[in-house]
Amino acid sequence: MGLTSDYIAKKLSAKDLETELLSLIKQYNKQRNTFLVVYSGAIGKHIPQVSLGMNDYFTLFDMLRKEKSDKLDFYIETPGGSGEAAEEIVRFLRKKFQSVNFVVSGEAKSAGTIMVLSGDEILMTESGSLGLIDAQIKIGRCYQSAYDYMDWVKKKRNVAAKTKKLNPFDATMIAQISPGELGGVNNALHFAKDLVIEWLPKYKFKKWKKTRSRGLMVTEEMKEEKAKEIVEELINHKKWRSHGRSLKINDLENIGLQIKKIDKDKKLSDIVYRIQTVIRMLYATTNAFKIFATKDEKIFGNVTVSSRPPLIAPKKPQLAEVVVNCPKCKSKHQIYMKFIDKPQIDKDMKKKGNTPFPKDNKLNCSCGFVIDLTGLKNQIEQQVGKKVLV
Repeated sequence: MGLTSDYIAKKLSAKDLETELLSLIKQYNKQRNTFLVVYSGAIGKHIPQVSLGMNDYFTLFDMLRKEKSDKLDFYIETPGGSGEAAEEIVRFLRKKFQSVNFVVSGEAKSAGTIMVLSGDEILMTESGSLGLIDAQIKIGRCYQSAYDYMDWVKKKRNVAAKTKKLNPFDATMIAQISPGELGGVNNALHFAKDLVIEWLPKYKFKKWKKTRSRGLMVTEEMKEEKAKEIVEELINHKKWRSHGRSLKINDLENIGLQIKKIDKDKKLSDIVYRIQTVIRMLYATTNAFKIFATKDEKIFGNVTVSSRPPLIAPKKPQLAEVVVNCPKCKSKHQIYMKFIDKPQIDKDMKKKGNTPFPKDNKLNCSCGFVIDLTGLKNQIEQQVGKKVLV
């Protein structure tokens, strides 16, 4: 039986899954004698905030700034995002902790890969993957690889130099970006390269003393040269063909990176695969799209709940009525919120078929999906100027 089937058979609620996640983190810490933080974005949910951004830096800073351990393991799942945010997070982690290792069991692409390459160690399961590191930039209405775009521009420059003209299609495409923007694309590409070339020798290669084949003493120049070779591989679209290509353990080892294989440790791999499974189940059964967690704390980013505007009395409101739509099955739930402690309200609402606002802010739909109403509650409390009584 797979881990997903195992958890489904246990019929765990969303709250149970959250508790299980914290328990697994504690088990991981004990097994590795370290402090684990989980950072995950729901790659399958097409929400802009899933990508790595500056809000993630501020959240991680707040969670970790008072941590006393000097060893950090960072579990990461992300489709990528802001290179600047990746830089801020890494600089904070490296200043705060003596040792920083990255754990990859799902996908850590683009800016996520850049972060992983700043680790002292990279721990990966067989299911884990990194990606190419060039930036994704917006050209017209679409996002494209900075590497691919600059390569295309160079080819068109060569054509224009030889023929003194461009065909109408190419001319239209080039006209969509200004010279300043073109410079920005080039800078974005080099920004990622520069970060990795700085971080690999400083952290990943810091214990590299002798070469494997000839046993020569390793110099700083050799470390930097090796970093440049790896970077060139990680932006080589002619080799990998796609920015979204998943680079597995063998791929990474073939370009010169040393990977610690989690699957060789049976107990550790079970914990890591369970963490990955619980996270996927939370994304599948709740409106969460991002998870931050340590052994003591969890913070979820949740999709805004679709609902009808609340019915609120204009003067001295006693209650608010709202219809909430389940994001999964589209069922409608009639909810009411009380602002005064008046039993008659409950009686009247029950006759109308309305459900009281849940005490834990989470509405359980009959389809099994758990809807987090925290954002809706905060919105209505601000609108009314009173706290909801639960």
